[in-house]
Amino acid sequence: MTAATGSGTTLVTGVTGTTGSRTAARLIAGGHRVRAASRRASPVAGADAVRFDWYDPTSHDAALTGTDRVYLVPPVGDPAPADVMLPFLERARAHGVRRAVLLSSSAIPAGGPAVGAVHEALPGLFEEWAVLRPSWFMQNFTGDHAHATGIREEGVVRSATGTGRVGFVDADDIAAVAATALTADPPPNTDLVLTGPETLSYDDIARICTEVTGRPVVHRALTAGQLRDHLTRTAGIPAAFAAMLAAMDRAIADGAEDRVTDTVLRLTGRPPHGFREVVRREAGVRADSARTPTSRPTE
Repeated sequence: MTAATGSGTTLVTGVTGTTGSRTAARLIAGGHRVRAASRRASPVAGADAVRFDWYDPTSHDAALTGTDRVYLVPPVGDPAPADVMLPFLERARAHGVRRAVLLSSSAIPAGGPAVGAVHEALPGLFEEWAVLRPSWFMQNFTGDHAHATGIREEGVVRSATGTGRVGFVDADDIAAVAATALTADPPPNTDLVLTGPETLSYDDIARICTEVTGRPVVHRALTAGQLRDHLTRTAGIPAAFAAMLAAMDRAIADGAEDRVTDTVLRLTGRPPHGFREVVRREAGVRADSARTPTSRPTE
């Protein structure tokens, strides 16, 4: 793929989030015009900030005006995002949007649950499209996710993944692929499974976090039912959505995410970042300052 010349304006939804913020930054740095969409029209340097709310159709026309491509981050925590996303995409097409790039998940195929219905519909709506299906984010252990909170506050990461392995992927790599998919010619016109360079178990994640930061971290293995109840009780996640998340962990335990792909390398021209590198970067730890602690937290 090569960068498109004279590409138009991209509406980036979820621009304050993990991949939206990074994708917008990459597009802006590359000289592309960006409309930065968020519920509060949060200012983004180099972009035109616009108010956008998936659940407020009155915000959609103004956000779409003057755009010809869109980066789609589904509404967080909605088990049926197609209900609001598909009407928006019909409206986007009517406004002249010709390329759409959807953020989905490696665990959800076209026609699958949640955003899988949007994935299935996308090729029939736009001639230029891509569906990004990243594996689990490395930033789940360094950002605002419940895993990261558990690591910071308790030195514990909980999962129902057992010894299953995952090709965790850096959000910066997802954004790099997203920016390419939005601007390059020819468009991907396919779904893209994104992983990091290796598969890791949650025990590996805990060990690497411990080694890099010097703070003891352990993996506490739960059953799918225990994880569902924990998410509902401590994070306020609706029971049905918590059950879906727990089922995804169970699928990991059964080997569903034990794979790596070359997608990041093929689309960006460089290999994906490894987990140890990302933890060092986001924790502000130099490679020569990592240490192994002498004690572990009580489980």
